[in-house]
Amino acid sequence: MTGLIAVDAGQTGIRLRFVDAQQSIEGAAKGIITARPLMPQLARAIIDFTRQHELCPTGVGVGCTGLVVPHADELLTLLDGVGAVKVAVAHNAVTNYLAALGPHPGVLLSGDTGAVVLAVGAAGVARVDGWGYLVGDAGSGHWIGRAGIVAALRAYDGRGQSTVLLDRLRQRFGDPESAYIALQSDPDWVSQLTSFAEAVEDAASAGDVVAGRILDEAAAELSESVVTALRRVGMMHGEPPRVCATGAVLASPRIRQRFLSYLRLHWPTIELTEPLGDGVEGALQALSLPSTHPLLQLVSRAHA
Repeated sequence: MTGLIAVDAGQTGIRLRFVDAQQSIEGAAKGIITARPLMPQLARAIIDFTRQHELCPTGVGVGCTGLVVPHADELLTLLDGVGAVKVAVAHNAVTNYLAALGPHPGVLLSGDTGAVVLAVGAAGVARVDGWGYLVGDAGSGHWIGRAGIVAALRAYDGRGQSTVLLDRLRQRFGDPESAYIALQSDPDWVSQLTSFAEAVEDAASAGDVVAGRILDEAAAELSESVVTALRRVGMMHGEPPRVCATGAVLASPRIRQRFLSYLRLHWPTIELTEPLGDGVEGALQALSLPSTHPLLQLVSRAHA
């Protein structure tokens, strides 16, 4: 079958979608490891998907976390034999923006395992954060999960406030004395840390003060990134800007409410804009982005 393949690649998982005039086929693969070369990982997921469903795509659009410089030419070479004659590759902040806000100016916050903000305005394009789990991604799922484990271990030591997160740590990892070893030796430790964000959310919902404070701090970090991006593109004055917030982190009612309340300190009437589509759709749009779109400068495209 001929058509197009769109890829939305994150650390938790890779989503793939094949589309042609008659149908749409969905697929999934294991998340990428940002510490390793990205194009071979993407190519493997795409090739496996095409073989599984006997596909022969003419084009492939990719949005991927962890990209510093997207290399569409490299990916096109790695996909030799698949049938693709054109490839577009961009950081998933770009493809998520295209899917969520289309041609409109505004700002998108993507909050999942990582966290990145992209704004488009009269003064240009601004990206804030998205610097990875080691030195950035403030307010992300990984950031929340790590903060929850840190709080649990501080409580275990007696250095921190008592919290039910210590009980959740024991349930997940066993003896706190060996929990850090179990994490460090797990090849999927990023996902393990991130998944602990669910325990923080549950504890906060049950009234745990420490867990609630972590979520409030996450909301503050995320709102600061959004306001910073809007300031850089000249959208701090006038009508409230379009602000779209997507991802698992923003599914938390507490984070979403606090995030919005912080924005209302600048724009009292602001409401969050619902996304037009998802990141997979944005990856498809990257293939046909018009030359006038300000985000084209952040997309790498290659043709056979």
